[in-house]
Amino acid sequence: MASSEALQRATALIEQRLAQEENEQKLQAPPGQKMSMDALVLEDEKHHGAQSLALQKVKSQERVRKTSRDLRQEIIDVGGIQNLIELRKKRKQKKREALAAQEPPPEPQEITGPVDDETFLKAAVEGKMKVIDKFLADGGPVDTCDQFHRTALHRASLEGHMDILEKLLESGATVDFQDRLDCTAMHWACRGGHLEVVKLLQSRGADTSVRDKLLSTPLHVAVRTGHVEIVEHFLSLGLDTNAKDREGDSALHDAVRLNRYKIIKLLLLHGADMMAKNLAGKTPADLVQLWQSDTRQALEHPEPGSEQNGLEGHVENGQEPPQPVPVQ
Repeated sequence: MASSEALQRATALIEQRLAQEENEQKLQAPPGQKMSMDALVLEDEKHHGAQSLALQKVKSQERVRKTSRDLRQEIIDVGGIQNLIELRKKRKQKKREALAAQEPPPEPQEITGPVDDETFLKAAVEGKMKVIDKFLADGGPVDTCDQFHRTALHRASLEGHMDILEKLLESGATVDFQDRLDCTAMHWACRGGHLEVVKLLQSRGADTSVRDKLLSTPLHVAVRTGHVEIVEHFLSLGLDTNAKDREGDSALHDAVRLNRYKIIKLLLLHGADMMAKNLAGKTPADLVQLWQSDTRQALEHPEPGSEQNGLEGHVENGQEPPQPVPVQ
């Protein structure tokens, strides 16, 4: 009797955990989907890169791992390995159903009625060429944009839909159209990590040195989001590696802050200035030393709720930073 109750309790907890994982999967983007354009925060991208969703996933998995060890052992001890196998089968089935529910509906064979602006912009994200063709054939303006001034060109650049991009550009889309954050399609292509889109936009006259509201160039964006191939391409064009954004940070500052090791090496090989100072008076080497000293202090004196960026925490607390660890 006790064994039966223990099995029921363990099974209920497992079901609760599976439901929690399913909800987390619904909140996360499906494979291949890029970050939401409407949720973009340039400051967060600058200081934290494109790691937010990945970090959340790792933390979630760690929580599940810690809570499931005892439950798994209890199931094995009480009901045998067959119960665990059945639960795993059920979990996989739920994952397949969740992924199937997230897939966009197939594109209709023929578009009969008129296409409104919202449907047109959504089609640029989902890669529905027939909807794009219908909207443009009916005389719809190719530079139609949403409330954030983001056009179909912005959206397709983020997703990497080359056929749609070529259609939009052939139809007269403004290649350097800026949204409310002053980002162009070039910025969005770097954010999405699509080198072929970068090259296409460049061939149609896109400005590779255009700046957004943070005065960030596409090179800054590619560095922050960690797309090495795009960084290599920009460097091969001879772009200014020491261009500074609104805070005086060069691409090397950003690469060091976000620990982009391969990109740091590339920038140095192409003449990035290691001694360039930002508006806070910090060189890229200073950021390395601050990161080292803050990490060391966190390891030696862990305090709940005291987590800081590492590059700003001591200043915000009104404390002097600890002595930096010399870089070998």
